[in-house]
Amino acid sequence: MSRKLIIVLGPTASGKTDYSIRLAQSLGSPVISCDSRQIYKEMSIGTAVPDAQQLAAVRHYFIQTISVTDYYTAGTYETEALALISRLFAEGHENLVMCGGSMFYIDAVCNSLSHVPTADLSVRKELQTRLETEGIEPLRDTLRTLDPEAYATMDLSNTQRVFRAVEICLTTGKPYSSFRPSGAARDFEIEKIGIFRPREELYARIDRRVDAMLSAGLIEEVRSLQRYRSLTALKTVGYREIFSYLDGELSQEKAAEDIKTNTRHYAKRQLSWWRRDPSIRWITPTEE
Repeated sequence: MSRKLIIVLGPTASGKTDYSIRLAQSLGSPVISCDSRQIYKEMSIGTAVPDAQQLAAVRHYFIQTISVTDYYTAGTYETEALALISRLFAEGHENLVMCGGSMFYIDAVCNSLSHVPTADLSVRKELQTRLETEGIEPLRDTLRTLDPEAYATMDLSNTQRVFRAVEICLTTGKPYSSFRPSGAARDFEIEKIGIFRPREELYARIDRRVDAMLSAGLIEEVRSLQRYRSLTALKTVGYREIFSYLDGELSQEKAAEDIKTNTRHYAKRQLSWWRRDPSIRWITPTEE
């Protein structure tokens, strides 16, 4: 198979963007973003969207293309990304570069989500009532009981994802994580390159990124999104802590500290997820 999709993945702040741009330039490829937050138009600073220079270096897709008010899922991304990949290959590209850290989006492209069962509507209605009356925390506790593996690797701040996982557990009587397939039929080869950083180095990069975001105006960006704060997209590390600061619940210093801590926790969940995938070829920055 001559056509290949090269997926550059890794934990947040590991340096995926810079590496993917250099790789894309060497291959004459655009960069297909696989980030579940950079896709939103209203979220720039807190999602570390590539800057103007990076966007000008190569053509990017799925960067700030939809609104936070739009309903968008990993399944939607799978459909749209595969259609784009097919078109780009048809235009003559032999190698395409995809870059991102969203585990479910990458899995959707590689393995498909068509294997996930359809939900029982009565279960969905019951869970929706629980969510509206009790909040997300009881659903997180239910997920921890029914599927410890999913609980350990999932972004627990993503209400929609937690809801869906519990819904599938209750509908099928099986753990949500058990429906992760070993692969899906694709008419192109897939190569996965993981960007590895030693923990101390990664944490230092996370700290510097958070400081840079705050200097670039993260607080003002979050303030401008106050009316959308109930939406799933805004229940994201970097945004929810600043909302707490704006509510007077945290000092600015504590909000910054919490963003750094929670970003490290997210990076750990990303790495835990990918450790199960032996097909990933991990490289260190010196190998780039």
